[in-house]
Amino acid sequence: MNESGTGIAATPVEERLRAALAARAHAVGPSDLRPLRPPAAGVRPRRVLVRRAVVGVLALAAVAALVFFTMRGGQPRPAGPARSPHLPTGTPSPVPSSVPPSRAQPSPSVPQP
Repeated sequence: MNESGTGIAATPVEERLRAALAARAHAVGPSDLRPLRPPAAGVRPRRVLVRRAVVGVLALAAVAALVFFTMRGGQPRPAGPARSPHLPTGTPSPVPSSVPPSRAQPSPSVPQP
């Protein structure tokens, strides 16, 4: 295995690059690094401010669209299709056992002498 752990032999170019990077890393010392400073408070990146403004405008537009579509006074919706009334499921009404009398036609009267 080689230094990278891949098990493949390194080419001469890879070996030269690794040696150059290692030499450069060993040449950098603490005096070459800049001191640490805490981030400045109150200064926000412009992207954050723009992103918040865009999100706020989109939220406001969503609320306005919701109010518009729920409160607009358009034509009322048409009534649903007519339905037949439901029959009661209780006890059935009694069926008359006799046929109701029909109106009798007056018989022609025979004149008497």
